[in-house]
Amino acid sequence: MLNVMELSTDKEAISELLTRGVNEVIDKKHLEEQLLSGKQLRVKLGIDPTSPNLHIGRSVTLLKLRDFQKLGHQVVFIVGDFTGVIGDTSDKESERKMLEEQEIAKNMKTYVEQAGKILDLEKAEVQYNSSWLKKLGFAEIGRLANYFSLAEFIARENISKRLKEGSRVSLRELLYPLMQGYDSVAVKSDVELGGTDQRFNLLAGREIQKHYGQESQDIVMTNLVLGTDGRKMSSSWGNTINLTDAPNDMFGKVMSVPDGLIVTYFEHCTRLPMEQVETYAKELKAGKTNPRDIKMALASELVKMYAGEAAAKEAQDYFVNVFQKKTTPDEMPTAKVAGMTIVDALVESKIATSKTKARQLVEQGAVKIDEEVVKSIEQKVKTGNKIQKGKRFFVRVG
Repeated sequence: MLNVMELSTDKEAISELLTRGVNEVIDKKHLEEQLLSGKQLRVKLGIDPTSPNLHIGRSVTLLKLRDFQKLGHQVVFIVGDFTGVIGDTSDKESERKMLEEQEIAKNMKTYVEQAGKILDLEKAEVQYNSSWLKKLGFAEIGRLANYFSLAEFIARENISKRLKEGSRVSLRELLYPLMQGYDSVAVKSDVELGGTDQRFNLLAGREIQKHYGQESQDIVMTNLVLGTDGRKMSSSWGNTINLTDAPNDMFGKVMSVPDGLIVTYFEHCTRLPMEQVETYAKELKAGKTNPRDIKMALASELVKMYAGEAAAKEAQDYFVNVFQKKTTPDEMPTAKVAGMTIVDALVESKIATSKTKARQLVEQGAVKIDEEVVKSIEQKVKTGNKIQKGKRFFVRVG
């Protein structure tokens, strides 16, 4: 654990900590005083493993957690292996189904490793909330539930909307904020991080801590970032940029992001100095620079963060050659699909997830063999052929 002597009370760093990508801080004055006092704080972030990959939407709070860590505070990363089973519907327009424990176990296999792309895990405290939530009995859950009224719960925007529409709201959903709040008690958090969609759950932690004789945690709420298609970033929609994406894929995905999100991504998903981010914002607003060039700088920055500078340079070269100069890449994966129909070859090489999807791709004219658009789903491939799907996916027939 870091000691107090290593703490930083740099006013400029603290100011950026509480403003960059931040929507709201509760209680800001108190938290500022704590940060300037030289006291080492316990800063908590919990993430439920509802999918196998962490994406850059999740990186917003992880980067904020790292910011606290760099100032010398004790960060607590909670893998929600219990809350993930129950399911949080804070940001959902319908009831989220309960997940099986086996699915959660599969999803979280590399969660900590992925978080380690951002956090210094050697100086972080990693917890799994099943270790305390599984032990709670009805008596304790009843006491927790007594701290809140039904009216408070149904006043939440999404819940209120669903009730007005006649959609089902399960009693299970009422329990989720209690569990997240109890996490704060279990780890004795001084600060909790979360997105704006977590506001009710974050506030629940403040309330529950008081009843356990703890000082209420301060809260830092970050803005949500949209996905590559302009909708909320969600694994279920396939519009994510994952921390584990291959460099070329990550670069290409960033280049597909709407221009209006460039500055938001720089501010929330990177730690490029804000002076440079503001310069980019001014250039975009004035129309002085092609948005493509600034987006390329963004793609390079993100790939560099997760794969290193050399990978970022290679990914940029790949993008320029394949998408701007429209040349076929020299290096591509090989699949042993010679003699198969294009549909079977697409599935076998994992370019398509199913035969139905493969047929759709061919019918849409999205598949080429040796740069010629495939016209028939019965066309067969042979050794040496280069199969291309869209602009980013290539495979050589072996």
